[in-house]
Amino acid sequence: MSTALFSPTTVGPVTLANRIVVSPMCQYSADDGCANDWHQMHLMQLAISGAGLIVLEATATERHARITHGCLGLYSDANEAALAHVMVAARRVAPPQTRWGIQINHAGRKASAQRPWEGRASLGPLEDPWQTEGPSAIAAGDHWHTPKVMTDADMTRVLEGFVAATRRALRIGFDVIEIHAAHGYLIHQFLSPLANQRTDQYGGSLENRMRFPLEVAAAVRKALPPSVCLGLRITGSDWTHGGIDVTETIQFANALKDRGADYVCVTTGGVVNARIAVEPGYQVPFAATVKEHVKLHTRAVGMIADPHQAEAIIASGQADTVALGRAFLDDPRWVWHAAQSLGAEESIVFPPQYERSKPALWAGAQLARPAAANVA
Repeated sequence: MSTALFSPTTVGPVTLANRIVVSPMCQYSADDGCANDWHQMHLMQLAISGAGLIVLEATATERHARITHGCLGLYSDANEAALAHVMVAARRVAPPQTRWGIQINHAGRKASAQRPWEGRASLGPLEDPWQTEGPSAIAAGDHWHTPKVMTDADMTRVLEGFVAATRRALRIGFDVIEIHAAHGYLIHQFLSPLANQRTDQYGGSLENRMRFPLEVAAAVRKALPPSVCLGLRITGSDWTHGGIDVTETIQFANALKDRGADYVCVTTGGVVNARIAVEPGYQVPFAATVKEHVKLHTRAVGMIADPHQAEAIIASGQADTVALGRAFLDDPRWVWHAAQSLGAEESIVFPPQYERSKPALWAGAQLARPAAANVA
C-alpha cells in the first residue's frame, strides 16, 4: 500500500527513505561531553528503527555551552573520538539507507543547569556551576544565573565554536548538521525580544535580532561540503505577548533559505515560562504556516505519536517530514508498528535476527500492542 509517511523525500542534497525523523533528545549522560556506553546502547537501538533520519541530541559547541554537566559535546578531541566510536557501532547495525544528523547547540543563559532528574534548576554553588552568557543580562527565570552580556569578541568566539563543532561532525561522517535555534537556547535568545534587549546592531528590530543567528548559519553553511544538509530547529511562537510570532518566523526562515539552509524544523516555546495548551500535534499549524509561505523543506514536531496522525500531516501537505521524540523512547520499534498500522509493511527492512517478530510470522503480534486511536 502506498502511503505518504513511507514515501521517500529529498532534503537538499540528502535523500531520505521515508518521512520519519528521530527528533534530537538530550540524554544528559555524557562524561565531560563524551559519549559513552549509554549513548551506544541508545543510538544502536534507534539505528535499527527504520527511521529515514536520526538526529542526535543537542551537542554543545563549547564546554560552557552545555545545558548540564551531562550534555554531549563536540568541543574537544576526546569528544570527537568518543562519538566517532559510538557512531561506528550504530552505523554497523542500521539499514544502509539510514541517514544521520547531529544538532549543535549553545545553551546561553539556560546553561549551568541541573539534569532533569536532579531538579532542572540552575546549578548551586556546590554543584560546579559556571558563568553563563547571552545577548542581555536577563536571567532565564527566578533563581537562575544572570548571564554575562556577550561582546563582539564573545560572538566571534561562539561563531567559531559552531564552525569547529561542525568540522568535527563532518569528520565523524554526519549527513545532516542541524543548528538549534529554538527552545530558549542562545540562538533563540538573540532572536527573541523577551531575552534580547540590546541597543546595538544585534538588538531591537527583527533585522538586528536575526543578525547573529544568520551569521552563524552562514558560517556553518560555508564549512559544509555540498553533499551535507544544513537545517535549523526554529521557533514558531514564544507563546507570550511581545515575543516571537509566526510572522517573524516566516521572515527568519526565508532569510535562512537565502543563506543556504535546506530545511527548518518548527517547534515553539522555551525562552520564558508560558501557558501552552499541549495536545497531539499542537505545533503542527506553525509548521504548516511556515511551509505555506517559505519554499523550504519543513518539518513538524511536538506530540506526534499516532501513525495515522503522522500520515495525515504529510498527506495533507502540512509538513514534509515529521520528527518524533517521546514516541521513540516509548517504542523504539515505532516505525515497524506504524508500517503495520498503515499497511506499508513492505517499506520496512527488518534485521534478520528479528524477522520472526513480523506479524505475518507470529499471530501473537496482533495482541502485543493495543491499536492506537486515529488522530486527524
